[in-house]
Amino acid sequence: MRVPFLIATLLAATPAVAETTLRVMSFNIWGGGGNEEKGIEETVAVLKAANPDIVGIQETMLEGPDCTADSCPPQGTSVARALADAMGYFYYDQTGANAALWANAVISRYPIGAATANQLGMPIDVNGKTVWIFNIHLDDEPYQPYQLLGIEYGSAPFIKTEAEAISYARDTRKAGLDLLESEMAAVDPAATVFVTGDFNEPSYLDWTEEAVTAGNHPVKVDWPTTRRLADQGFADAYRAVHPDPVAKPAYTWTSRYDEAATDDHPDRIDYVLVRGEGVMVRDAAIVGEDGLRSDLVVTPWPSDHRAVVAEVTIP
Repeated sequence: MRVPFLIATLLAATPAVAETTLRVMSFNIWGGGGNEEKGIEETVAVLKAANPDIVGIQETMLEGPDCTADSCPPQGTSVARALADAMGYFYYDQTGANAALWANAVISRYPIGAATANQLGMPIDVNGKTVWIFNIHLDDEPYQPYQLLGIEYGSAPFIKTEAEAISYARDTRKAGLDLLESEMAAVDPAATVFVTGDFNEPSYLDWTEEAVTAGNHPVKVDWPTTRRLADQGFADAYRAVHPDPVAKPAYTWTSRYDEAATDDHPDRIDYVLVRGEGVMVRDAAIVGEDGLRSDLVVTPWPSDHRAVVAEVTIP
């Protein structure tokens, strides 16, 4: 599979001489062990193994006992500060309640500046260079892969076509994406910008005709969330390094399910995206349990998601 022109153009840019290397991670930590009445120790072990400089974290708080597909407000205390303290990092709890957040936080080896108005993004001072990270968690209901496969989740109807999947996906995540775009509009267009998050939507780079032929997915879908961000100049760090979705499906959902099960579907819904002149994606890996889908193995594995980490150089 060819690397899309947009990504190829970004990666072909000539880096400045004084480049800086960053490891950026997206990790849905599933309550940091709390959903299984554990402490944060296993989550800290993952962070230490991946050795990221900046982490966009989702689900720093617990799912409540009355959590359903239609309503699942986070409960309890965020573990972001405890994770940051264990790593010796700075942290920012994204406590805003909006369509792009669900118990999010950023932890960073480098100092974190003042957040945007709705707390989606914040500048990070990397030895005098400013980079921005926007860390999001988009709505999971209705979840279009389940709609396409006839898997019950919430009250959404089942669907059959690519057009239906795109329409439902746009409606489900439009509010969060609109908010993200409005927050990013205030950032210097010359800045390096990362978007991390649990998008709760697959990538248009994954649900291809080749992947359908391989039996990975039921139909080709030009998924609108990743397409919309690609159209704004963002490169998908994992696919920049591993462009073939058949050879490297890179499933992040879910680490706790048999891929052959008929009541779930393996998929890549967690991302590190990057935009910036002279940015080079050097490496990217899926971090997870001991198994076929993990490039970097950490056991025991504490989350129902696998994580993704990307190594990027910035001018």
